[in-house]
Amino acid sequence: MTVSEDGYIERDIPKISLKDSKNRREEIKSQLFDAAKTAGFFTLYEQDCPSKDDIEEMFLLSQKFFGLPLDKKTKTPHIKLLNSGFESCSQIRPSTGTADQKESLQLQYHRINQNWPEEEDVGSEWRVKTQEFMEKCQKISNFVMELFAEALGYPSDFFTRAHDITKPTAQTTLRLLHYFDTTGKTFTGNHWRAGPHTDFDCLTLLFQKSGSHGLEVCPGRETHTDFGYSDKWTPVPAFTGEIVINIGDMLMSWSDDILKSNFHRVRLPLPGEDQSDRYTIAFFNQANTDVVIQGPLKKYPAVTGKEFIEEAMRKNFERLQMVSS
Repeated sequence: MTVSEDGYIERDIPKISLKDSKNRREEIKSQLFDAAKTAGFFTLYEQDCPSKDDIEEMFLLSQKFFGLPLDKKTKTPHIKLLNSGFESCSQIRPSTGTADQKESLQLQYHRINQNWPEEEDVGSEWRVKTQEFMEKCQKISNFVMELFAEALGYPSDFFTRAHDITKPTAQTTLRLLHYFDTTGKTFTGNHWRAGPHTDFDCLTLLFQKSGSHGLEVCPGRETHTDFGYSDKWTPVPAFTGEIVINIGDMLMSWSDDILKSNFHRVRLPLPGEDQSDRYTIAFFNQANTDVVIQGPLKKYPAVTGKEFIEEAMRKNFERLQMVSS
């Protein structure tokens, strides 16, 4: 493991092929489990679904929405209690005390007729194609979660039954992200495209575009209740068609801290780097509100999916208050 002068560490962020996955199930399970227990991040490639074409199409749909005038984007307002809608430069991280330099749109599958962009603004097929993409994301998420369940000693469908995106209790969210062009801009203070954080969910799928770099990770967290992180980060390269997956706090708790939810961030472009817009797509697998979450060793008290997210948000708010006071 090599540390550079600027504090970056060359770590192994595993890349795992899903080619011929039906016949390589045990091999892939071992690779996924090892990656989740250490880095907490890994990249999948050579998957059948969603394909590179599927991902590129979703990026076009995302850019179509973000290309709308602000008054049309705000017709889908951010509703905190539903974890859905459009927001811009409003997500403040406890780690920085400043707002992320981005705008985003959060969508839930079962709420397609509630707080989604209107057909007159994005076209007649936008909702249908976005929902189809979510189905494909859930399909590959289920495959990964099945292998994690088996590796942890649960039945194969233990986690997939807990993540039914069609039910009214679903919390899983698709988030379209647009990080702003920084050409000619200067920032004073602690500004990031996305400040250091962990995810509240079980499993995050991140789709990036080739050459649009900036994602960095910091392995080393031992319990999901820890907030601290080191100053040694590792870049995760961006390639269209690949899927970067990370463990979230919910799954770290559910596994009694065996699987690691580690801090990550998206830095602003450095001088001499591409300063243009960065688009990513994230699919956050969160257990349904009524699912009971507790690991096999009962290291933490049993809570529902709803209670887990509410508690995570409460702690996040408390840390924000400490930063601002």
